Amino acid sequence: MENNVVLTMRGIYKEFPGVKALQNVDFTLCKSEIHALMGENGAGKSTLVKCLTGVYEKDAGEICIDGKDGPVLIRSPQDAQNLGISTVYQEITLCPNLTVAENMFIGRGNYKFINWSAQEKKADEILEKLNIPAKASQQLGTCSLAVQQMVAIARAVDMDCKVLILDEPTSSLDEREVELLFTLMRELKANGVGIIFITHFLDQVYEVCDKITVLRNGELVGEYLIKDMPQVELVSAMLGKALDDISKLKDEKGKFNEASETVYEAHDLSSAEGVKPFDFKIRKGEVNGFTGLLGSGRSESVRAIFAADRVTGGSVKVNGKDVKISKPKDAMKNGIGYLPEDRKGDGIIADLSVKDNIILAQQVLKGFWSPFKKAEAEKIADEYIKLLQIKTASKETPIKALSGGNQQKVILARWLLTHPQYLILDEPTRGIDVGTKTEIQKQVLKLSKDGVGITFISSEIQEMLNVCTRLVVMKDRNIVGELRDDQLSQENIMKTIAGGN
Repeated sequence: MENNVVLTMRGIYKEFPGVKALQNVDFTLCKSEIHALMGENGAGKSTLVKCLTGVYEKDAGEICIDGKDGPVLIRSPQDAQNLGISTVYQEITLCPNLTVAENMFIGRGNYKFINWSAQEKKADEILEKLNIPAKASQQLGTCSLAVQQMVAIARAVDMDCKVLILDEPTSSLDEREVELLFTLMRELKANGVGIIFITHFLDQVYEVCDKITVLRNGELVGEYLIKDMPQVELVSAMLGKALDDISKLKDEKGKFNEASETVYEAHDLSSAEGVKPFDFKIRKGEVNGFTGLLGSGRSESVRAIFAADRVTGGSVKVNGKDVKISKPKDAMKNGIGYLPEDRKGDGIIADLSVKDNIILAQQVLKGFWSPFKKAEAEKIADEYIKLLQIKTASKETPIKALSGGNQQKVILARWLLTHPQYLILDEPTRGIDVGTKTEIQKQVLKLSKDGVGITFISSEIQEMLNVCTRLVVMKDRNIVGELRDDQLSQENIMKTIAGGN
């Protein structure tokens, strides 16, 4: 083995009832390397990491550390930590009510004899060395998400981690915060740490990584140097097919039609979440988007439309008739569906089955005293699992067991079942793979051709340009402009934001 190899995984197998999650997967990580682990949702990335960190016990294969020939046994996260393997997850797992120093040293040592002033001093030294903009005495909850993740990384570094796993660390960060995180990653790389970087943002992979390993359907596709793997080939390797579907998306998009029948119209709508009074309308078959920088009010605006936040003013018309929408059920009764930004918090009911999550919204409309018959619910679930190609062992599988992309498809199925005339999709593809993103975008365009009015919000501007015929541009919770058809470009969006008052 090479002297600079810090981790070798050979022939890893992992099987769950009815699912071969990993089949003969190899993975190698070197010191001073940032290595992207790529693949669609369900490709096996998370399972491989969980085998490495002791969350799952592998069925076969071996793991070697520091280039040594002899394999190690990793039966728990503590075993992994003792071997110098640390993980920082997308959701922060630290304690926001404790200080930065307390979070860095919690669970280490005997609390009866801790010298907290010495610990704070040591924490400040680590933070300064890693250029992390935080103080040891600062309450963690007052720090930005990016800084909280950096504190989790600092904790791992101080525990002499040799392998650092970053699982979707940038999904909730803005551009400035992402660059702060990348600066820290590069510094750790220079200090000899091997980093496994899991993300769905392809541009970020090419900005910060040295190598890419691609998994598909639980199998190894290959390991590649960044310089030898153009983006278009990477996407093709992840999907296992050519990119015709992606390239055809723009061709399938229609044109904005001013004459189309108005489905929903609001005047001076405002909410308790600080959305300033705004006018808005959506037409039959239109795909409209709300765009703007983080904090511009995109999500708050659509939450006001659906009455997910308390509406404080304004009037609403649906199909030209005055209606009162003061709670989500009012919106649902008027043919409005809403896929929320926070999939886990506001979208799925984690312990319910895939079937029960699909029928949930329609059951609310029917009333809980008129439950679906078992055979009818099963038929519906089977139909939508097939329609949206939801990967699940069974319709009775708890939705929490599905990948993020498949959870998102279940929520989309939930709203399609209500046959909405206006559907709001807030970040429907966040944290999911390229292939599933394309499937959802194609579904959006199909729905628009069927006459459904759609509002589509994404942090990835290119994704909105793929499907939207009109963009409402926001800044500081105000609408500052509108772009249509040929006006739609990243440059024009930025100019509109910059020129907004």
